Amino acid sequence: MHILDWAIIAVYFIASAAIGIYFTKRAGTNIQEFFLSGRNLPWWLAGTSMVATTFAADTPLAVTELVAKNGIAGNWLWWNFVFGGMLTVFFFARLWRRAGIMTDVEFVELRYSGKPAAFLRGFRSIYLGIFMNCIIIGWVNLAMAAILEGMFGIPHSQVMVYVALSLVLTAVYSAMSGLWGVAVTDAFQFALAMIGTIVLAIVVLGLPQVGGISGLQAKLPEWTMRFTPMIGESGLTQSVGGAFALSVAAFLAFVGVQWWASWYPGAEPGGGGYIAQRMMSAKDEKHSLFATLWFTIAHYCVRPWPWILVGLSTLVLYPDLAPADKKLGYVYAMRDFLPTGLKGMLVASFFAAFMSTISTQLNWGTSYVINDFYKRFVKPLADEKHLIRVSRAATIVIMIISLIVTGLLDTISGAWAFIIEAGAGLGLVLILRWFWWRINAWSEIAAMLTPLLVFAYIKNETAIQFPESLFYIVSITTVVWLLVTFLTRPVDVEVLKNFYRRVHPGGIGWKGIAQLVPDVKGDTAYAGLFLDWVAGIVLIYTMLFGVGKLILGNIGGGLAFVAIGLLSAGVIYWDLSRRGFEKVVE
Repeated sequence: MHILDWAIIAVYFIASAAIGIYFTKRAGTNIQEFFLSGRNLPWWLAGTSMVATTFAADTPLAVTELVAKNGIAGNWLWWNFVFGGMLTVFFFARLWRRAGIMTDVEFVELRYSGKPAAFLRGFRSIYLGIFMNCIIIGWVNLAMAAILEGMFGIPHSQVMVYVALSLVLTAVYSAMSGLWGVAVTDAFQFALAMIGTIVLAIVVLGLPQVGGISGLQAKLPEWTMRFTPMIGESGLTQSVGGAFALSVAAFLAFVGVQWWASWYPGAEPGGGGYIAQRMMSAKDEKHSLFATLWFTIAHYCVRPWPWILVGLSTLVLYPDLAPADKKLGYVYAMRDFLPTGLKGMLVASFFAAFMSTISTQLNWGTSYVINDFYKRFVKPLADEKHLIRVSRAATIVIMIISLIVTGLLDTISGAWAFIIEAGAGLGLVLILRWFWWRINAWSEIAAMLTPLLVFAYIKNETAIQFPESLFYIVSITTVVWLLVTFLTRPVDVEVLKNFYRRVHPGGIGWKGIAQLVPDVKGDTAYAGLFLDWVAGIVLIYTMLFGVGKLILGNIGGGLAFVAIGLLSAGVIYWDLSRRGFEKVVE
């Protein structure tokens, strides 16, 4: 690293801190400003903030590992989430904004009634806001540490000091500036991170050892360039030559079950977490929908290809890397081939990716602790100034806890994998609670607990493996929560009526309640929204594959995919325009 590289990194940190200072006064007005930017974010900023948050320091490394082991098709482990992402865009973004709540955990007492609802809200606020949140931050910390270790070859203990310092800076500007500062720094950091990844891809492809796209294709086996997995092989495994292969059952589990049935932090079916926070912070329902649409497009069509190209190049540059070290090929390419100046920019871009994720996790987690626990159960009459002071203090406390958790992750890493896989089955309740009045707090509690028990049994007593295990977990969980729903009391009628007046979701699932509030007109545009959902899925996949084919030199195939994608976008625009957007969201 040259002094110019360090100067670039210093400028980045100064710019991030300056943005936080600029928004300090505005964030201190009230907790609506601190956690939801006064519900005034434009769609492009809200959507960019979402995609910046999902662009963590470890994301390029994870994609590099997938590509190095399974080729381009390995990305189907996350590309299958498109179905759920588009469902959120057209069916839930407007509802979250319309609900007028501060957090998705607050939704529990808007929708349900009684002590079970209060318990569920309090439990989820601490479980998600502190426990899950600090584990996520800890994993992001370790990823950033691995990047710095691979880049500079310095001891882990020393690296963790640098990570801790950047975490402290992030916590300070997050505590000062609230969501406005977080969102604006997200946009700045996302732009820097994307420029950095694109520059690295261009530099690496231009190396004589790689020889550009044509050289890459000549040096690598054909299976690495496949866009889709091979279907029909037995099990979730590598088939001939390493190509990514799925059994029919595994493929159906991914594309037919996982995206709607499983709970996973930050990407809950129907929206949730920081995604819901951004939707609720948008200017109005229109901005909420467009923010989520832009996020989905950027998440799948804009970000992946620079990472994929570097991942493929690492197979040529570092063919002897052990399987566990393949993800570090990305870092080694930065270290070995970037010239002065660009190296500093790439390191700064990784800090940008790291800090954009951390800032959101801190602000989002604090919103749960303050709005859904402290304000709800500890000090419900607290004034705004007091809540702002406590929110800023809680941000720092969560940062400190996350540092402690980071040091323990070697001993609890298995728990994280357990939590992710054992979330299967909850997703259907998270979706139906918007569209069926009979869902109650006990339904959600049962859907949270049952998959944990079923997963534990499958893990210890059977040979069933993920993702086929989803069929069993989801089926049993669904039966259990349905039984619990009908064996427990419905939500109080007045709560249901108030919810319907505020959100007016419409549909057959609310017919009985709708008759009790005849002055409220429920939504009726579901056929059109279903058309938009299908067109949105086609849009994402065709643009993703079209851009990939153009990059790899298949001009005809690429243009054909892009044309279909543009046609799908036209269908969405036509459908929203012909009925008027107001009719779609009201």
